[in-house]
Amino acid sequence: MSAGGVVQVRVRYPEVDRMGVAHHANHFIWFEIGRTELLRARGVDYGRLEDEGIFLPVIEATCAYRAPARYDDFLRVHTQIEGATAVRVAFAYRIESEPGGLVVATGSTRHAAVDRTGRPRRLPARIRELLV
Repeated sequence: MSAGGVVQVRVRYPEVDRMGVAHHANHFIWFEIGRTELLRARGVDYGRLEDEGIFLPVIEATCAYRAPARYDDFLRVHTQIEGATAVRVAFAYRIESEPGGLVVATGSTRHAAVDRTGRPRRLPARIRELLV
């Protein structure tokens, strides 16, 4: 697993239910924020990839919920690249509360490289090199 990145997010009011607990679907949004920022830090910009006709749709996603995230909490989203091949990329995530480091959730996503029509395509070597 390669070195990862960390991004901070705050649980916003529209992300919680009447009990003030974050709805489970938001964890995947926080994973995406972590993934996007990690790729950007490595020189891979999603927007530019798409302009080049390379898309990375999620083909598998998991999340294990360990503790509630509540309205106005600060969270740290840790993201790592688990692996990259010519046509796939896998990420691992850990969301922790701040301060304290209580693990809120862990998860993973797997992505396929496709073209504008959704057909599989190889990632350019220059992109793969940035992912290892």
